[in-house]
Amino acid sequence: MKRYCLTLDLKDDVQLIAEYEAYHRQLWPEIKKSILDSGITNMEIYRFEGRLLMIMETDNSFTFERKAAMDANNAKVQEWETLMWKFQQAPKNAKPGDKWVLMDKIFGLSD
Repeated sequence: MKRYCLTLDLKDDVQLIAEYEAYHRQLWPEIKKSILDSGITNMEIYRFEGRLLMIMETDNSFTFERKAAMDANNAKVQEWETLMWKFQQAPKNAKPGDKWVLMDKIFGLSD
């Protein structure tokens, strides 16, 4: 198992943030299936104000390249991503085209 932490910002709008959270409480079944099919075994998203933290646990089949290719060929995932962009914005200093940005691990108590 491998763990990844990513960050993303939401637009600074209380109503949009509430709507974003509502979508995630009723995640489309096709999106859940695409996540699991990519090798992600667990995913959690946390929010502080407009900042999100996603923690993903994956099996050995997972790669970001494979997930991107699967998503590019999945119309429902593309529909979801387009909808989510209404609420999201790339973090400051993200590369052009990036949404979720991989975070660097700087500390581990058990390391």
